[in-house]
Amino acid sequence: MMSEKLLDEDFMRRIESLSLVSRKIFRGKVKGERRSKKRGYSSEFADYRNYVEGDDLRFIDWNIYGRLDRLFLKLFLEEEDLHVHLVVDTSASMSFGTPSKLGYAKKVAAAVAYVGLSNNDRVQVHAFNSKLGLSSGAWRGKKFSWQLFDFVESLAPSGETNLEKSCSAFAQKTNSGNGVVIFISDFLDPEGYEEGIKKITGAGADTYVIHVLSPEEINPELQGDLRLVDAEDGSFQEITVSKPLLSQYQETLKNFCGGIKDSCVRRGANYIFSSTEVPFDQLVLNYLRKGGLFS
Repeated sequence: MMSEKLLDEDFMRRIESLSLVSRKIFRGKVKGERRSKKRGYSSEFADYRNYVEGDDLRFIDWNIYGRLDRLFLKLFLEEEDLHVHLVVDTSASMSFGTPSKLGYAKKVAAAVAYVGLSNNDRVQVHAFNSKLGLSSGAWRGKKFSWQLFDFVESLAPSGETNLEKSCSAFAQKTNSGNGVVIFISDFLDPEGYEEGIKKITGAGADTYVIHVLSPEEINPELQGDLRLVDAEDGSFQEITVSKPLLSQYQETLKNFCGGIKDSCVRRGANYIFSSTEVPFDQLVLNYLRKGGLFS
């Protein structure tokens, strides 16, 4: 099956015991606990409270009334509904590297999605380049794993990047404030990243920004006279690679990544940088777990 290219069964078994955590929707509760006492019907009884005028008479405990001549209302534990949105950059620049950045991003997205589905969270995957593209169904439950995996596997790199336009469209399309957003991109947008990060974090959801670059981009092994061609718009620049130029490139890259991290931190988002050289399972099991996404 197509999905076997993303996650093998052994790794799926390893991550089934994890669960996604949202600090904002469940503020004030024990970390990872999604249940709350509400008046109404659920499968698990929690407690009683005194009846007050206007309460639903269906939830009065008439046995207690018969013994004590007082009205008590039954309370039940209801599962909170956690929405998980995975937003994946599918622009042409994501095709670069070995393995490709998009191939790496799809594995990470599939792993996070499977954790959510295993815990009965509502999971949806969105693709973007110069605009918000295809979105999967908003699925809940492990029975939808293969449909979601097939959707993720079908994502292909194409087009230019426009973070502001894509993130704005995502914010308008989804009500992500009461959930978790995982945003995966190389952030190679000539127009910059500030407005995109502002839009993706604007709804107030727990936001995790995963910045992915290839080893060839982090430590390019280039020399001599070269023509560099932009993968997205086809523009090119002729350069002569030298040690001073490579040193300047490293400084620029450091400032680029640092700027994205600072922008995320200012807006309450979690920033995680990863080279595609890092095994994706290590990113999921170590980096994301330490970053607070999983419990």
